[in-house]
Amino acid sequence: MWSNLPFDVLAKIFSFLSPDSLARARSTCRHWNACVDTYPIATSFILLSLHHRAWFLALPTRNRGQHCYVHNPVIDNWHLLSLDFLPDPVRPVASIGALILVRPTNCTVLQLALCNPFTRQFRYLPMSNISRTNPAVGVVTLDSVQHGPNPNFRVYVAGGMSEAPRGGAMYELKLEMYDSMDDTWHVVGFVPTEFAVRLTVWTPNESVYSNGVLYWMTSARAYSVMGYEIDGHRWRGFGVPMADKLEFAALLCHNGGLTLVGGASEGEACIWGLKEGDRWGLIQKVPMEMGRKLLGGKSWGSIKCVGSEEAIYLYKELGSGMVVWREMEEKARWAWFWIEGCHSIGGNQVPNLPIKGFFLHPNLFPFTF
Repeated sequence: MWSNLPFDVLAKIFSFLSPDSLARARSTCRHWNACVDTYPIATSFILLSLHHRAWFLALPTRNRGQHCYVHNPVIDNWHLLSLDFLPDPVRPVASIGALILVRPTNCTVLQLALCNPFTRQFRYLPMSNISRTNPAVGVVTLDSVQHGPNPNFRVYVAGGMSEAPRGGAMYELKLEMYDSMDDTWHVVGFVPTEFAVRLTVWTPNESVYSNGVLYWMTSARAYSVMGYEIDGHRWRGFGVPMADKLEFAALLCHNGGLTLVGGASEGEACIWGLKEGDRWGLIQKVPMEMGRKLLGGKSWGSIKCVGSEEAIYLYKELGSGMVVWREMEEKARWAWFWIEGCHSIGGNQVPNLPIKGFFLHPNLFPFTF
């Protein structure tokens, strides 16, 4: 019976499978494999992103071997993915649907690339118009097919150091933007000197896009936020709650708005949402028992955070476990969960590595741009 089903019916059934289950299904027989190849859109980003949560991707921060780890939230299972297809060691910058934006670590001048760890694809983006070191990078996804193999997106590069006209180095004030639609970099504005300095010295690569504004968090205590209004070409800065007491702070996008997650020296971690007038309102507090379990006797300064519209993860090392605030399946409420860390895969013990986490919607179909 299964071998006689029309491709469109079979593809509809496949759309409910997670990417790892879909990969096993397509290897069952030629008929099923041909169905996946014939109806890639139906069995990939449109329906899969609706039926399944994003996966947590953990990249070792010290490049210990060319591999990464991914957690499937549907069946609560960890997988090991080889990254031996990468031509150079890389540092992750941001996730873009099913892709990861990375920069090679063997070059001081900014160079960006895209990779899909599931299809083992890698592609360098064109070099920017201005050679610069240590700039801030921001990503904006443009359309609703952001989880597909070819999302439309823009990358903004601000600050950094470039070569001065008479030799030496200077803070770069030109703002550049890469557009995936034309595969080209454009100079789109300027950065005030004060912001260029802060973006270069105190800002990690992570950015958040919300309601037409790109945001970066300064890493210097006391923490603060810088925002760039894309349409109005305006820069602004504002503070965060408990700025001088936070031991870690991260920006996320939650319910369509800018969200702050931070842990204070007194032992509490909280989630705040940005309101009108650049004011913050408390949304949630991390349950004390889960917080203590995550910290393991250490300070909040050892914690990292990653978030999406459907979940917020607080994590430390690969094997330390994660505190998760996640939307329930009925989408009527959010709840706190504990996810065990990765200790072994396929019976083989996994070392407890420092990691950098991202959310990714796995896609088994190659990108073509």
